[in-house]
Amino acid sequence: MSLKVQRIEEKGDRKEPGRLDTRLLALLAGAKFLVHVLVSNRYGFFRDELYFLDCARHLDWGYVDHAPLIAVYAKISLLLGGSLPALRLLPAIAGAALVALAMLITHQLGGRRFAQGLAGLCIIAVPIHLGMHGILTMNAFEPLFWMGCTYFLIRIVQGGNSRLWIWFGALAGFGLQNKHSTLLFGFAVAMALLLSVQRREFLKPWIWFGGLIAFLIFLPNIIWQIQHGFPTVEDLRNVQSTGKNVVLDPLDFIGQQILLLHPFLLPVWFVGLISLLAGNLRRMRVLGYTYLLLLALMVILKAKNYYLSPIYPMLYAAGAVVIEGWLTRGFSWKRRQWQKTVIASYVGVMAAVAIPAMLPFLSPANLLAYNRFLGISPPKTEVNHEGPLPQYFGDQFGWEQLVKKVADIYWALPPEEREQTAIFAGNYGEAGAINHFGSAYGLPEAICAHQTYYLWGPPDFNGNTFIWLQWKREWLEPLFQTVEQAGEHFHPWGMTEENRPIYLGRGLREPLPELWPGLKVWN
Repeated sequence: MSLKVQRIEEKGDRKEPGRLDTRLLALLAGAKFLVHVLVSNRYGFFRDELYFLDCARHLDWGYVDHAPLIAVYAKISLLLGGSLPALRLLPAIAGAALVALAMLITHQLGGRRFAQGLAGLCIIAVPIHLGMHGILTMNAFEPLFWMGCTYFLIRIVQGGNSRLWIWFGALAGFGLQNKHSTLLFGFAVAMALLLSVQRREFLKPWIWFGGLIAFLIFLPNIIWQIQHGFPTVEDLRNVQSTGKNVVLDPLDFIGQQILLLHPFLLPVWFVGLISLLAGNLRRMRVLGYTYLLLLALMVILKAKNYYLSPIYPMLYAAGAVVIEGWLTRGFSWKRRQWQKTVIASYVGVMAAVAIPAMLPFLSPANLLAYNRFLGISPPKTEVNHEGPLPQYFGDQFGWEQLVKKVADIYWALPPEEREQTAIFAGNYGEAGAINHFGSAYGLPEAICAHQTYYLWGPPDFNGNTFIWLQWKREWLEPLFQTVEQAGEHFHPWGMTEENRPIYLGRGLREPLPELWPGLKVWN
């Protein structure tokens, strides 16, 4: 690229940012926080939340199917009492922080008060973020790490302060400890830099120092993976080989991006993308390249539809800046104010439409009716998850009822047999439910060989009677001398795979430690 072209690309038409409107930021971030807090005690614990609580009771530098920070978040929730509102406080805070960060990025890109407010409103209205910030999951925090890195990348491009790569590296390192997909984000940023004029950053030491810091922060998890034989890699291979996840072709993947990000907000982020690539924000072309590279990676790797969602706040920020720029050209002050009011009201209405569909304000029956009225059906991400409700709602029902059913079976046993009886959970949701609710019913901790529970076993148990969940009778008969159905769990709003018979197996044919390797399920 010639020096002349380089200067043109760097110059663009960027205007200097005005004042960051902290009052508006506090208002919109507070609204995002409040909308989640209001429903934090509705429905029940999500399947993964129960698993994460057990991970918090076994703090470590790694887990089979996720990075370690989520266990730290869950541990904080336990210290706050472990209730549903306590568990969901941190994701609600993360949601409010994402609104604030999107507005900060908008300001850094040159957006003034209207652009900042528009970006914040859009983040509130995005369906996938509403869903992610409604439960404790690493996905609630991932956009903060990605967008924090993006904020420092913007400042590096604008001011040439390469020392900011230190902060970029620190955030990237903690992002990796939050979720391993941050590796893809980091790779996309590196490739985008090579494709842009910012490739000269690789000739300076600071980007390498930043990479070293990210590596050092991530190193404990790498060591844990090595010590345990890279269980996360094995788990990912099993997921791929078993066809667990819904595989999307490129057009379907892009179509579902539009749906998850709110179809009626497509013009905002799409305009932002175009502007970053070839418009007034082309000085930040590295951001547009990052998005396109990440999109290509997700399609090639057959990722779940929501894996790309953490990258979109920067596109909403860019789009808000572009729209604000359009409104300042050729219109009277009065007409501009009218147009801004219309646009802000439009996005506010889109948020009001999305919130009842993605958060549990309505009863399950009314939620289904509302979705039918809107004509939407949230796409599945896993093949075998079936139920009357979308999975992120359905997996919040039936867990304590399951534990009560198990307790009825357990306490109906003769005392001498009960002392020699254990509870085997077929998956981490069931194990987490037994361990979280079971003490109130006098139950022992669950035995489970699913995901990281396998590494926590085999337990010190010498009995030969089991209350066994999830498995089919024909799978159990080779393990026991006798197998009988002791009960059945059913919840009308729960997931279909949990509505199954509960079996009582007597006379374990082999000691549990010998059976343990064959019980392992990593998927």
